[in-house]
Amino acid sequence: MRIALVHLRHGHTGGIEQIINRLASHLADRSHDVTIVCRSHEQPPHPAVRFQVLRRFAPGTAARMWLFAHDVARHVPRAGYDVTMGLGKTWTHDVIRTGAGSQQTYLQMVSEHHAGKQGLLGRRRLKDHLALRIEQRAYAPGAYHKVIANSQMVRRDLQARYAVPDERIELIYNGIDLDRFHPCARPRGQVLRRELGLEPQHFILLFLGVGFRRKGLARLLRAMPDVRAKRGDVRLLVVGDDATRQAHERLADRLGLRDTVHFLGRRRDPEVCYAAADLLVLPSWYDSFGFAVLEAMASAIPVITTDQTGAAELVEPATGSVLPGSCDAETIANALYQWCDRDRTQNAQAPARAMAEHYGFENTTAQMANVLMGIAPELGSKRKHS
Repeated sequence: MRIALVHLRHGHTGGIEQIINRLASHLADRSHDVTIVCRSHEQPPHPAVRFQVLRRFAPGTAARMWLFAHDVARHVPRAGYDVTMGLGKTWTHDVIRTGAGSQQTYLQMVSEHHAGKQGLLGRRRLKDHLALRIEQRAYAPGAYHKVIANSQMVRRDLQARYAVPDERIELIYNGIDLDRFHPCARPRGQVLRRELGLEPQHFILLFLGVGFRRKGLARLLRAMPDVRAKRGDVRLLVVGDDATRQAHERLADRLGLRDTVHFLGRRRDPEVCYAAADLLVLPSWYDSFGFAVLEAMASAIPVITTDQTGAAELVEPATGSVLPGSCDAETIANALYQWCDRDRTQNAQAPARAMAEHYGFENTTAQMANVLMGIAPELGSKRKHS
């Protein structure tokens, strides 16, 4: 079969990128003709995987996203693919894998909880509006044959907003590399702690992800002064980068957290960052899954997140805490203080790892491939008679 996997950016870091690479390799190993349709790419994940680059000049991220979606809409009908899977913000596909969930829900939450504000979460950007327009076209009746939701939260949301029929939607949780994210990385984590000048007695919180606004970094920072007042040994590592990084760094400085928060930027060794931490904190406003939650658990690290994070469905009381999506800084601070207990975090290590072991890449990749294979006869029959 000729299969196209569509995403604006191809790379080797990031959750969506890992899914694309694993799925492409899985399909290529089974002799399918796999093309990754993208705007930019790194080395192919498999010798047989090809790239189709659609790269028009575009001034800014919003224009790049919008023009790429238009270019995909022109390219796919002419290319003769048997099955096309969209993994990003496009509207021309047979299968949609909901990597980011519903943009409409995210913008609604921002409006409800930050109405009238001009802070880190208060502005609606052009990119947000264009992403919403793409989403509305992607889920229009007849625009897709199958939707893969990566959490029950997203499944319910898409069915409520876009009336996706039950028979057209599949639940497949994200998978991770269980060998890479493993408790055996602990010694490397200790090296990182020493490089950062952290002492053995420091209790290390970790925030890891791209998309600081969506993942709630601002309200985590606002919770930190209260936590530090009770536990002077607490430190926060912020791993990741985006356009709002400097604004968040200024917020940390205004809160007097210069010596408490370490902004490490984008790193290619997230497994080492988990290994250096005692607790992951991801207070997302809206996150369709949240790879960091599952990666942390695979690394035997407990988690604090919100019920607006899809992977929260995998968090149990023994492995972390799930807060309301609308929680404030005080609620986050209270949860942090309760988890800043080494006995509690150590007791959570084994059950966290045990839960994560159900979600290895091999299992979830095979499930996605089965969806593609399953709709092929339907698509072939439809196109033959069209």
